[in-house]
Amino acid sequence: MAAISRSRRPLALAAAVAVALGAGALAVTSASAAEAPLKDYELTWGIKQSYRSYVTGMAAGSFTPAGGATQAADNGAFTFAGGTGTYDSDTHAVRLGFAGSLKIASKLHGFDLTLSDVRFDSGAAEITADVTSGGTTQDDVPLADVTVTRTMTGMETRLTKEAATVLGSASYEGAAGDPLTVVQKTPPTQSPSPTGSPSSSTSPSPTTSTSPKPTGSASSTASPSASQTTSPSASSSETGAATQGDIADGTLGWGVKQSFRTYVVDGPAKGRITASGGATQASGNGDFTFTEATGTYDTDADTLKAAFKGAVNFKGHEANGSYGLDLTLSGLTVELDGGTGELTADVESLGKTSDDVVLAHLTAGSSDLKAEDDVISLDDVTAELTKAGAQAFGGFYTEGTVLDPVDLSVALSDDAQLPDGNGDGGSGNGSGTGGSGDSGTTSGTTGGGGTTGSTTGGVTGALASTGSDVPTGALGAAAAVTVAAGAGVVIAVRRRRQA
Repeated sequence: MAAISRSRRPLALAAAVAVALGAGALAVTSASAAEAPLKDYELTWGIKQSYRSYVTGMAAGSFTPAGGATQAADNGAFTFAGGTGTYDSDTHAVRLGFAGSLKIASKLHGFDLTLSDVRFDSGAAEITADVTSGGTTQDDVPLADVTVTRTMTGMETRLTKEAATVLGSASYEGAAGDPLTVVQKTPPTQSPSPTGSPSSSTSPSPTTSTSPKPTGSASSTASPSASQTTSPSASSSETGAATQGDIADGTLGWGVKQSFRTYVVDGPAKGRITASGGATQASGNGDFTFTEATGTYDTDADTLKAAFKGAVNFKGHEANGSYGLDLTLSGLTVELDGGTGELTADVESLGKTSDDVVLAHLTAGSSDLKAEDDVISLDDVTAELTKAGAQAFGGFYTEGTVLDPVDLSVALSDDAQLPDGNGDGGSGNGSGTGGSGDSGTTSGTTGGGGTTGSTTGGVTGALASTGSDVPTGALGAAAAVTVAAGAGVVIAVRRRRQA
């Protein structure tokens, strides 16, 4: 891995950590050496919660700490103990190295790597580690930028480009990692003043003495497993339409979470996405639209149930002509009552089908259903992953994760015009290959083939896609288990912006 230039935080800001160090460790006089020894420190960092869930869930892998490293219960964060290093009284920089190693492995997805010699440098504001994979070790790989605070607890982290390579997905670059805490195992009896003066004998309260974020420090970014949404709203004016009856037509805009689409097409799965049967996908591996809604509505009772035509297939991890991921969503149905409801779908994975799986809880911005020009439209409906949905994804996303919002428009009469201008609900149904999709007007296939994961500088990505040496039977069995748990690998979607 080629070395890259990394910016350093202003040295004056490194003094913010001095208050967290014991007076004994910092008791240096002007005649002493600039660096004082530090020992008995612990570093706790979980890398990223969604990554841990992926490893032990979808990848059916494991974390194995050793040599003094430990992991918290319930697939929690990792702690590296035995930290030793130095405190520089001139620059106020803390540099610590920690004992222990962490092995991360999955036979199913074909990765096996070990992190060791984990280091924290407050002056450089970063975490580094030696990374061993495929018999090759790279020293001091920068894994995360750190927003250093005075107490060195709960510090924000941002994953680096190198970390994305190690973890096997470009989507991790710049993503917010888990918070980082660096503390002395045996609490010091005294702490220096907030100025970092070693001669101070008073102990400031960590709850009231905190430093501002370093200038130019890495800012926290949103996780691939959590999407931000705006407040949804319903149509605001009534028309002369009947207050209840059958739905004549309609469309559903939903886009199976961008991070999942990226994983399938551009990430380790090296696969493709195919929309069919009336469903379409926007160009550039975009969102999906499901069409030809049928169902019922009651604007007095504020209830609606609409089923949509179309299917979307996700296929990847090819090995000897077979696929470890082969998932189809169809029969999408939205049911709302007083502004809340559910999104369900039939889920087929590797030939096994689970019908009417509740994927998401829905919450509209208003409890009232109102029609305008014989059309009920609901935009940016909030969707949260259900327990069944979380199980379907093998724990890669947790229950309650906010999914991408849903857009819904249904026509209450045959001549009503839906927002995209279609009065008959019939989108064209064509075909395409490798990245096709005409702004959501035709069905087609996005993506391409491939069986090997990315490798940079001898470090193979932890999410590398399976190769021909991975038993196809094992891939199929693991994928089948997810369907039994709740219905295969499924997540939510990005809204489709209609014209």
